[in-house]
Amino acid sequence: MAYRRTPEVQRNLDAKRDRLIESAIALVAEHGYGECSIAAVAQRSEVGTGTVYRHFANKGELFAEVFRIVCSREVAAAIAAGTAAHEVHGTYVSSVTASVATFAERALRAPTLAYALLAEPVDPQVDAERLLFRESYRNALAVAIDAAVGAGEIPPQPAQITAACIVGAIGEALILPLAIGNAEPTTVESFLTFTLRSLGSSYENSVESNTRGLQPGTAADRLRRG
Repeated sequence: MAYRRTPEVQRNLDAKRDRLIESAIALVAEHGYGECSIAAVAQRSEVGTGTVYRHFANKGELFAEVFRIVCSREVAAAIAAGTAAHEVHGTYVSSVTASVATFAERALRAPTLAYALLAEPVDPQVDAERLLFRESYRNALAVAIDAAVGAGEIPPQPAQITAACIVGAIGEALILPLAIGNAEPTTVESFLTFTLRSLGSSYENSVESNTRGLQPGTAADRLRRG
């Protein structure tokens, strides 16, 4: 008779797997991808390396899962910020700028992790997740851009292409600040200016209506308050 795992055994295995992933995420955030290893994850999780290999075939598989989870969190945070901004300001352009500001601010608060997600050399399995991350973020922005066009807030344009250009340009512009761990105070404001101009929206007329104003002290809030 084939062995069947009891629900309790499965819960324990799932919990151990989750602990390994969270340990790997913490290591990437602290040291970057290149400095992480199966042995380091095992030590952090207080298990043997064999336990890690029972859940993941190799480093690439483990960290592909890490990137998948972290990237999903980042996209979800950007989407949530965009939704909240639309509820507050009533424009879809505000959704785009809020998503951009949130993405950039979160990256600059965790530069080592963000650099790993965006630019650090990684295994092919992990690089595939990086491409999916860019695609997911592009799609999220494209939905808001399409809605902004439909509402007459910005000129007609191919939303997917505009979104891809914004994602690509901001991702590229973040690489050096993330690599050196330092950014100009106006970095996020500059990203918002670029985004609004890319959409065909007037920067001067859009600052008040198209920034979040939801978190005092953030770059977007400072921009909103002038």
